[in-house]
Amino acid sequence: MRPRHATAPGRGRVVGSWMTRHAGWCLAASLALHLLAAVVSPPTPLDLRVYREASPLVLTGGLYDYQLHTAPPIPVLPFTYPPFAALVFLPLARLPWPAVIVLWQAVSVAALAVIACCAARLLCAARDRPARSRVRLWTAAGLWLEPVRHTLDQGQVNLLLCALALAALAVPLTPVARGAALGLAAAVKLTPAFGGPYLLATRQWRAAAWALAAGVGATALAWLIAPRESARYWFSLVTDTQRIGPAWSVRNQSLRGALDRLLGPDALASVAWWTGLVLVTGLAAGALWSAVRRHDLLGVLVTAELYGLLVCPISWSHHWVWCLPTMMWLAHGPGRRRMLHRVALAAWALATVGRLIPLLIRAEDRLPRPSPYPALLAWPGTAYAVCAVLTLLAIAATRVRAPGRMPANLSPARL
Repeated sequence: MRPRHATAPGRGRVVGSWMTRHAGWCLAASLALHLLAAVVSPPTPLDLRVYREASPLVLTGGLYDYQLHTAPPIPVLPFTYPPFAALVFLPLARLPWPAVIVLWQAVSVAALAVIACCAARLLCAARDRPARSRVRLWTAAGLWLEPVRHTLDQGQVNLLLCALALAALAVPLTPVARGAALGLAAAVKLTPAFGGPYLLATRQWRAAAWALAAGVGATALAWLIAPRESARYWFSLVTDTQRIGPAWSVRNQSLRGALDRLLGPDALASVAWWTGLVLVTGLAAGALWSAVRRHDLLGVLVTAELYGLLVCPISWSHHWVWCLPTMMWLAHGPGRRRMLHRVALAAWALATVGRLIPLLIRAEDRLPRPSPYPALLAWPGTAYAVCAVLTLLAIAATRVRAPGRMPANLSPARL
């Protein structure tokens, strides 16, 4: 007979316990539902088609003249990555298109599992190995986050690069392998380069040097193979954001995109932009310092990547696949019971599971070129930037439980 003072476990705890015990079945159900969705409504991976059709041009010339004609509001999709990325994508041109789609989907879903596993490993680097049930549940849930769905639907490379970067930082590898993997990921697409501050903050000097060497080496290799395309990209196109797409669109979830919609297209040169940039940089520096002091490896990495997504001129919503490691840190990291952590986690869940950005995109596409941008779309359109700022605040405000200096060369390989 239960004592009178004992209380029955909350419904949420009961559900959580049941899901933990049946994590494998939850993952299987999520995968089956994803497969069913792909069969009923097959994706049209336009970005993957660009990778496949444009990559051979790196050898013959005209890589950056390639254009895939689509429908407004972005009627043309060019190849926007460095020449080394085209070399990496070359094998896709040899495969039949249906096989490319199936293979890319399978590899991307596997990459999602790697992301969840490596994030969990960083989260408990100083303790036991991560529980398999936690990894399976987050993989199952991750399939339905908007940036992940968008990546899968468009055939984007984000999940693969995120998995490669996380594996390089979370798996016990030699400094050479760790740095080389991160450097090669950054040579394909510039956004993984924000993993570099993680290596510097955790004093992995050799790995950081090898990351720089690998990135430069891959770029040099592409330059030897395709000198004209490399010169054209690095001396002209790399800073041409207009070629990538409209920075003012709600598709762009960076700080610049949010300010363009709130304040107009001249926001980049305004006091508000520079003020916002300084504040975000200061907040990220504080969050990085706080995470380093308490030896919070995932907190360090999340800080670096969210800062990169905020300050990049263009961060399409599918770039924000780092929301999965971020949500894992908020749910299981130090200070997870604090109100700010719960608010930030709820904000991420509302924005990503609720698919807020696609709803705003559909509303935006029904309008002519909005000038000024409608406030009813502009304010909700800051969703990912707001979530990132809330997360940085949570990381910065988390108390230090293990005071002292960061050990030299702190990495999962030494824990």
